[in-house]
Amino acid sequence: MMRQYELVERVKSYDPGADEAMLNRAYVFSMKAHGSQKRASGDPYFAHPIEVAGILTNMKLDGSSIVTALLHDTVEDTTATLEDIEKHFGSNIARLVDGVTKLSRLELQSDGTRQAENFRKLLLAMSEDIRVLLVKLADRVHNMRTLHFIPDPHKRRRIALETMEIYAPLAERIGMNDMKDELEDLAFAQINPDARSSVMARLDFLRNQGSGLVQRIIEELRKTVEGDGVKAWVSGREKTAFSIWRKMQRKNVSFEQLSDIMAFRVVVESVEDCYRALGVIHGRYPMVPGRFKDYISTPKPNGYQSLHTGVLGPERQRIEIQIRTREMHDIAELGVAAHWTYKRGGSPTDGKQYRWLRELLDILEHAAGPEEFLEHTKLEMFQDQVFCFTPKGEVVALPRGACPVDFAYAVHSQVGDTCVGSKINGRLMPLRTQLSNGDQVEIITSKTSSPSPTWEQFVVTGKAKSRVRRFVRLKKRAEFIDLGRAILQKAFRQEGHPFTEKAIAGVLRNFKCDSTDDLYAMAGEGLVTGRDVLVAVFPGLRQQPQKPPGTVVPLARARQNKAGSGTSIPIRGLIPGMAVHYARCCHPLPGDRIVGIVTTGKGVAIHTIDCDTLENFAESPERWLDVGWDVTDEAQELVGRLNVVIANEPGSLGSLTTVIGKNLGNITNLKITNRSVEFFEMLIDVEVKDVKHLSNIIAALRANPVINSVERARG
Repeated sequence: MMRQYELVERVKSYDPGADEAMLNRAYVFSMKAHGSQKRASGDPYFAHPIEVAGILTNMKLDGSSIVTALLHDTVEDTTATLEDIEKHFGSNIARLVDGVTKLSRLELQSDGTRQAENFRKLLLAMSEDIRVLLVKLADRVHNMRTLHFIPDPHKRRRIALETMEIYAPLAERIGMNDMKDELEDLAFAQINPDARSSVMARLDFLRNQGSGLVQRIIEELRKTVEGDGVKAWVSGREKTAFSIWRKMQRKNVSFEQLSDIMAFRVVVESVEDCYRALGVIHGRYPMVPGRFKDYISTPKPNGYQSLHTGVLGPERQRIEIQIRTREMHDIAELGVAAHWTYKRGGSPTDGKQYRWLRELLDILEHAAGPEEFLEHTKLEMFQDQVFCFTPKGEVVALPRGACPVDFAYAVHSQVGDTCVGSKINGRLMPLRTQLSNGDQVEIITSKTSSPSPTWEQFVVTGKAKSRVRRFVRLKKRAEFIDLGRAILQKAFRQEGHPFTEKAIAGVLRNFKCDSTDDLYAMAGEGLVTGRDVLVAVFPGLRQQPQKPPGTVVPLARARQNKAGSGTSIPIRGLIPGMAVHYARCCHPLPGDRIVGIVTTGKGVAIHTIDCDTLENFAESPERWLDVGWDVTDEAQELVGRLNVVIANEPGSLGSLTTVIGKNLGNITNLKITNRSVEFFEMLIDVEVKDVKHLSNIIAALRANPVINSVERARG
């Protein structure tokens, strides 16, 4: 365990202006506060904050961070209070300690909601001062180093998974690659010990087989670069077991097929020297195609800069080489810590300077709950990246597999919400197109546009998913409210009672609702019926008597009663998956006689009055609703389904599609259901405006000689 004077000397060695007296007071205060407490390893508990402080001194952090590390567990685990901290060390230290303490109170709980809530608090705390995250990461590093002392294997695995899913990606995002590598490897040893042992055994074999090889490669690379007058420091570094295993899984290759188990770093004095060294290396050794990356001209979001290349290098070995300046090297190893105040005279403590952090805060604002926030945040942090350009030449970093909608939301939330199209490298392309490195993307917007629920199927960034889900969530609730109000109004009208907001407000407690909109939404969602609310308002009314088992309700009468009554609820323009949706069994179109069936949790399904599915609801008349087409609504394209039998001869399919196209129909899906020597049977989904439009298409198809038969599909 580090002694008091040793800790002070380490801080003073790189920060001569550090407050020595405060460091001493913090050391003594923490030691007295923790007293005789022990850790799972049997060591004094006070050894933990000392080790955390030691980790931070290796990063050369400021005195306030070291003091916070010494005190970070005192408020949670001892009788000390925040008032005590503020009294002895000032409000700034008290704020930092409070930020770290809040994160720990819910940590390591098995409940996923609590873990998500803990991470939400971490994000909020580090958005105010990034040092909170640095202390927390150092705390997690030491806890992972001593994880093997915890006897419960399930608890060890849970902590390791949390480390892998949250803390290692966070360390990577602020550029602290050494810390990220250590956290991943320590967690990997708990999560998949067999895989780690296998990789380590192969690494040991390679080391023994190639003894002296690494040093010979380093020496030859140094001589090659310096032979052209570029002063260079060359070193070799072995990849961690986890990064090797992850690459084997991602690329589906064996250990022997990996070419970059060893990465060689060439550190030079200037950016110009970086490119000179690259030219010398490429001039001397054959380059491996597809392995060159320039992170100097397009840095990673965490500030990382370097030139990466793969070559068939000394002794015909395939190796990876990273070329960077000393400053770039410091940032690559220490990330945000390399920018610290005492070095640059600025203040890097404002976490909002990081774009990715601002985006996580945006996700936090729009997520439905902690679990959804955690899901979107993992999406935001985990994936490899591609770099795209705006029309003005600004770089936008996105996860691999991102599409123009992700790009639009990365530029600005409003751009994403109003996105209607995209141009990639000057060409109009679908919004689901996957972007590649170097693509120039132009987003086409419209003020009247809004997010499409279908976007959720192909966007990959957490920010885009959270915004789309939020829109769908709000739209769905608005649809449920409108539908529920109409359902209740109809129930009141049928019993001859006036419908008033005051009456509804008086029974909110019966349904555990906070507002009338909540009750309307429940009715629209099918969680309560109009009759339930009516009986709550007028207790003298009796619920409808239950029909004895086996009672048959004539379906024809139900259809007759429920259609064309003149008091129908209009259907407005629908968004797929909202409170009112079209049944896929009968594909109703404007002009069809229709009926609505209330489905729990999904709102109302619209069926044609002759749909066979209605047989299933004959004994549930309370679920039937009168609905009608909203004639004031703007024309929209709906899907009609056709069952077609077509001759099996050249050109017949072309004739069919031509007829549909000439009649302004758009085929959205085609499925061959049966085939023979003479004929093909198929189901075709066609976008049309109404029943008349579909009838015109059917008539045109029947007039074509290659069409044997065509009918509107049912079921």
